[in-house]
Amino acid sequence: MGDTYTVGQYLVDRLRELGLGHLFSVAGDYSIEWVNSYVEKSDIQVIEEVNELNAGYAADGYARLKGIGALCVTYSAGSLCATNAIAGSYVEKVPVVLINGAPSIQKTLRFEQTGYSSHHFISGRETDRQVFEYITAATVRIDSPHLAPMLIDYALTQCITERRPVYIELLEDMVDLECARPSTSLKAAPDISDEDSLNQSIAQISDKLQNATKPLIWIGVEIDRFGLHDQAERLIRDLKIPYVTELLSKAILSEDDVQFAGVFDGKSSSPYVQSLVKDSDFVLALGVWLTDINDLGWPIDLDKTAFASWDTVKYGTIFNSQVSLADLVNGLIDKRLTCKAQSLPAKTARQAPIVDPAGEITYQGFYDFIQQQIDGNTIVGADASLNYFGSLLLEVGVRRGFIVQSSYSAIGYIGPAATGVSLAKQAKQRLLVFAGDGGFQMTAQCLSTQTRFNLNPIIFVMDNGIYGVEQWLADASVFHGNTPFYNSCILHRWNYSKLAEVFGCRGWKVDTYGELQDAINAAKENLNSPSIIQVVVPQRSIPNNANWKAS
Repeated sequence: MGDTYTVGQYLVDRLRELGLGHLFSVAGDYSIEWVNSYVEKSDIQVIEEVNELNAGYAADGYARLKGIGALCVTYSAGSLCATNAIAGSYVEKVPVVLINGAPSIQKTLRFEQTGYSSHHFISGRETDRQVFEYITAATVRIDSPHLAPMLIDYALTQCITERRPVYIELLEDMVDLECARPSTSLKAAPDISDEDSLNQSIAQISDKLQNATKPLIWIGVEIDRFGLHDQAERLIRDLKIPYVTELLSKAILSEDDVQFAGVFDGKSSSPYVQSLVKDSDFVLALGVWLTDINDLGWPIDLDKTAFASWDTVKYGTIFNSQVSLADLVNGLIDKRLTCKAQSLPAKTARQAPIVDPAGEITYQGFYDFIQQQIDGNTIVGADASLNYFGSLLLEVGVRRGFIVQSSYSAIGYIGPAATGVSLAKQAKQRLLVFAGDGGFQMTAQCLSTQTRFNLNPIIFVMDNGIYGVEQWLADASVFHGNTPFYNSCILHRWNYSKLAEVFGCRGWKVDTYGELQDAINAAKENLNSPSIIQVVVPQRSIPNNANWKAS
């Protein structure tokens, strides 16, 4: 290669420019030249993953904290395994770059013109790209060194602008070809608001905030995705009124804040939050996404709630389009509004529960117990499971200290996502992860990668032997009687703690609170590998805030 500047180097340099420090990769002959000759020789560390789905989830978890994540796979047989992870990143607006190593131009033409197939081909050059067109913000195929800089820049700019995944198909014979060097820095395209719509929205919301007796702020996930944490905190301070979050936006601001009232998630919210939402006469929902997981059993009052999200403002019959969330929040700050005085949430320190060390662990008892293990350096992650309910009411003091995929809700996400979070978090922080046993069975190989790279998340697997949340969604009454569980929700049970012997990490199985405390103490001392704690709970035990759905 010498001093020649190449396509492979261009892509590495641009990814590094965006802040990428780790690339999740599964070896494949169409991508291995780029990884070995360019990424390995750069400041980007290659994290060799065990499968493409886990690599995608890891890149997603990484990007939620770093602002960019990336994985490299091989054509079709590799890339199509990652579609579920990329779909989740698309739904939840997480900026992930999928680099797909593809067969050369000669191999492609030979297959298309003669039918002679190289391995992994399905139906020609468009197959993979067409699949990912539906779940990415941009798809590009790098089959010309002259166009490579433009195409790479377009895809990466879309990624950081839309906060969504992009797909870059890198042909194996393009990697070492010469191309132009970067000439300018990559920047996200600025949001553009319609001036009339923006001004109308600011005026309408300002009027409602100032005249409401009990106004409330509802902070949503777009505040995090668009990096508006400081602006949101400034607005909340100025208004001097309580605020709540949604499950997807839990702890994007520190939950130690005196104005923070709790997470609003319909009937699974705390009684105090439910009364606060019910009694409010105006709710400003900033960046909130309405999903069936975010309003569990609760009819949202659209006549008193103004939604500012998806570049629109919606309030009753008012619809203002092309309104940037950043412009709206900044505009409200500039108005220096004053709201009617109201009492702020009463903050009382939670007392450690009194438990019998020999007592059987229940789902609710576990979460009452685990709160004492969460401090100012703890990041919490929860999988799509009954852990949604328990973790929702935990108090997390770290800003951006809660990781959840509650909109797309792919079970099995959180284990491999913990790999990415562990690499992206601050060194002083510790990650606690709560997984259901059914979801963990899907992606348990995450322990292998975490052990290989000396990562130390503490993974609690709630072992009740069922797909609990699926049973709850279908028929929650089963948890309150003697009706048998659906056969499709019953798991083949594993001895999860013994997986530690397979992967070379540490593991414990606990049935009592005393055993749980001992396992946690030992896990905290284990700094060089993941710790898996198998928490055995009765099958019909569920968190208290899931009991409302009895039928």
